Amino acid sequence: MQIILHTGAHATDDERLLKCMLYNKEALGQRGIAVPGPGKYRSLLKDAFAAMETAEPSGEARDILVDAILDEEVADRLLLSNAHFFGSQRFALDGDTLYPLADVRLRQLRELFKFDQLEIFMAIRNPAAFVPAILAKASPARIKDVMENTNPLNLRWSELFQRMRAAAPDIPITVWCNEDTPLLWGQIMRDFAGLEHGTKVTGGFSLLSEIMSNEGMTRFRGYLHQHPELTEMQKRRVIAAFLDKYAIEDEVEEELDLDGWTDELVDELTEIYDEDVLAVQRIPGVTLIAP
Repeated sequence: MQIILHTGAHATDDERLLKCMLYNKEALGQRGIAVPGPGKYRSLLKDAFAAMETAEPSGEARDILVDAILDEEVADRLLLSNAHFFGSQRFALDGDTLYPLADVRLRQLRELFKFDQLEIFMAIRNPAAFVPAILAKASPARIKDVMENTNPLNLRWSELFQRMRAAAPDIPITVWCNEDTPLLWGQIMRDFAGLEHGTKVTGGFSLLSEIMSNEGMTRFRGYLHQHPELTEMQKRRVIAAFLDKYAIEDEVEEELDLDGWTDELVDELTEIYDEDVLAVQRIPGVTLIAP
């Protein structure tokens, strides 16, 4: 079975990918693609990983788990989404390391699903925005700990993916930048579901509608209706053009509210992030979806 996991990162998705897959649940089911509700698997996987810290899984553990998740549904591809898969938001950052538990979880995942085809899908985000976002609701003690023990200039997503690849080199990883998501959302949905490019999906412009004015969306949909022959790359250029004119400023501008987060630091972090994205793209087994 193909088991595809969307693992966040935190502060990049807000359950949007899962919700869009659930919108398409019936149509996907007809193609042998299962989209179970999160209540069916998040606690089950969490308990399974906890048990694996003290003992190896039994020979029947995988089948029992899959049967419980599918609940009599028959499928060849199973779509799972959980931003907490590599730990809660508290464990998204430890010192200068992003998601320190990620390699442990992948080894457990491979041990549990020995003979299944596994894939990871994950968005990344500029640390200049990511760190303030994951600390937005943190306790003062947690914020103090991060500010004292984390040098944001040392944070690298490429380091995370190198650890993940070393832990489970047979598990391919698909990555995209959160900043590019409005341009890529339709492709992200199709790639996650394993659909061919051009396949119609419900919710392909759901993110765009949140950051573009109603007038812009109306004109954009009208343009697509008049130009049905557009390729995926051409659609992205059209989206970028419409966003340039009709974007809702409050929705696309980020408030980076964290003590010490100066404009100079943000600029430096952004430059490092851009270089790091290129490094991610060069890691064998990692596919970057880019505009």
